[in-house]
Amino acid sequence: MTWNLDTILARTGTEPDPETGALAPPIHTATTYARNADGQSGEFVYSRLGNPTRKRLEQALAESEGGAGAVALSSGMTAAMTVCQSLSPGDHVLLPHDIYFGVRTLLMDHFTRWGLRVSDVDQRDLEAVAKAITPETRLVWTETPSNPQLNITDIQAMADIAHQAGAALVVDNTWATPLITRPIELGADIVLHSVTKYLGGHSDVLGGALVFARQDSWYEHAVNLAGEGGAVLDPFGSWLVLRGMRSLGPRLRQQSAAALEIARWLESHARIESVNYPGLHSHPGHSVAAEQMTLFGGMLSFCVKGSADEALEVVRRSQLFANATSLGGTESLMEHRALIEGPDTPTPQNLLRVSVGLEYVDDLKVDLDQALTA
Repeated sequence: MTWNLDTILARTGTEPDPETGALAPPIHTATTYARNADGQSGEFVYSRLGNPTRKRLEQALAESEGGAGAVALSSGMTAAMTVCQSLSPGDHVLLPHDIYFGVRTLLMDHFTRWGLRVSDVDQRDLEAVAKAITPETRLVWTETPSNPQLNITDIQAMADIAHQAGAALVVDNTWATPLITRPIELGADIVLHSVTKYLGGHSDVLGGALVFARQDSWYEHAVNLAGEGGAVLDPFGSWLVLRGMRSLGPRLRQQSAAALEIARWLESHARIESVNYPGLHSHPGHSVAAEQMTLFGGMLSFCVKGSADEALEVVRRSQLFANATSLGGTESLMEHRALIEGPDTPTPQNLLRVSVGLEYVDDLKVDLDQALTA
């Protein structure tokens, strides 16, 4: 039988335990595993190389994204670093102009010293993307919706451009999750997640993942790097992500509905200069988003009329939106991104990024209104 993704997610990791019949998966904390009398190892040898709880998560991640294999890692940034470590000196990586600043810093400040060549381009402009490709381009990196300005990139078009140049396409699907966007079905070779966010869903686990369209050289490099380097997700973290994935459907549907309602409300607010949310018909990428997203997600950003200090004052006055980094949890968050990203950020100084939680949406709007108008 072929089941809907909501059904697959709801039952993630709930296969009866063969020893006890338990429907909640066990947490295997063992670091080492016994050999047989002849000294031969079974499937598991040492937890850095493989762990039953982590394996169960990796199978669930691959199934949810429609991939051929997955690797669960210690953070989203470890996942990004693992992809970069699969490249060679002289290889070129093409980034989007608006991207999570941690990935930009990782590549431009650290991996360029290892001999990687890195550049960025506005990936909404496909002609500009094609011109930015070089003979050395090995990897095209896409993030959609982008962090924090929620630009939308046409994944299928990016895959076509990358593949014509002999490059691979990696898509950071953290904000969308497989429930909203299916990058592999649109041509992506690698899907990246910070499972800390929506997949974990409760702000209580740090982890990352890579899902691969094929068990090719990219996949083999990632498996070997994870095993040899040891930056793998721990058993309890793997268990927490499996638990979080089971409630992803109802959580993200409620968060997406609330984010759309808040974005529409903010568009007409006198204190707001602009709202970035792909579910709005006014968003430049709305038509592309409507084609490749089933929902528009729980993330939005908006620019307050005025200065950075006036935007920061909105954050200070909020009672329900915690001033904190991260996203995708049950609690709503709001932060001033330019302050976090530093002096070289391309993010507008009056922009606030919002992660919509599971609170009653009318309460969130009342809180935003008093924070904007107090």
